[in-house]
Amino acid sequence: MKQLTKFPDTLKKVSAALITIFAATNSLAQEGKFLEPAVNKATEINQSAVKSQEKINKITDQIGDKLQQFKAINKETTGLDVYNGQLAKQIDNQMQEMADLNAAIDDVSVIERQITPLMMRMITGLEQFVSLDVPFLPKERAKRVEDLKNMMDRADIAPSEKFRRVMEAYQVEMDYGRTLEAYSGLHTIDGQERDVDFLRVGRTALIYQTRDASLQGSWNKKAGEWQALPSSYRTQVTKGLRMAKKQLAPDLLMLPVAMTD
Repeated sequence: MKQLTKFPDTLKKVSAALITIFAATNSLAQEGKFLEPAVNKATEINQSAVKSQEKINKITDQIGDKLQQFKAINKETTGLDVYNGQLAKQIDNQMQEMADLNAAIDDVSVIERQITPLMMRMITGLEQFVSLDVPFLPKERAKRVEDLKNMMDRADIAPSEKFRRVMEAYQVEMDYGRTLEAYSGLHTIDGQERDVDFLRVGRTALIYQTRDASLQGSWNKKAGEWQALPSSYRTQVTKGLRMAKKQLAPDLLMLPVAMTD
């Protein structure tokens, strides 16, 4: 009986506990309904924060790229400033050169008027020199002077080219004074025209020898005429001719030299 008496009390306690649990559960459910909007709002805020952070990261990356571009452009601009400064100096120099060139062009006509009479005097002087010089290669040298005269009348040759040719003719005449030369030609001996070999030793001696080496003679500058040489010079003249023709090594020659006052 005592145990049966205790059972209702136990049942009451269990029932009370279940009621308490149910009440607590119901209370939690009610609180959950009230907290759900807050939780949802917090979730939205977190999602928005994530999106904002992504935007910030993207903007940061863009700023970094723009900064690198700015640095590169700034460096390129600095290089262009230096390059432009150098170009400005070159342009200034070119402008000065153009000014100098224009001034020189303006002076060309003046120079041409001055240099043409000079060349004419030089050609006349060269002609006189050839006529008074030792009479070697007379036709060749006379033709050179005549060609210069004809050249001066031509309008298709620039003054600079004319001057070059005049100076070239003077250079040829200068070279004659320090060279040894042999050439063939015709020479009148005792009223008879003979084939001879001429030997020119600078402007010091001009000698001829017949092909059979039987006769030889030299130009006497003082007398202004040809004079026969004794047969004792035959060997030396022959030797000199061979040396001039590169058939014999250079050696000492014993040749007559006319003395001039």
